Amino acid sequence: MVQARKVALYAVAVFVLYTIINSPERAADLVGVGFEGIAGAAQGVGEFMTELIN
Repeated sequence: MVQARKVALYAVAVFVLYTIINSPERAADLVGVGFEGIAGAAQGVGEFMTELIN
């Protein structure tokens, strides 16, 4: 199981590097979308906690 996990991690790393090298603009767009998603989730948690306290 540990070996399969390592292989999967290496495959993902190679894919990410390939994508960045092959299409940096697209990779930047994907990173931006990811950060927007994280920011939205954090904002939602903050709003939930604020409403929970009130």
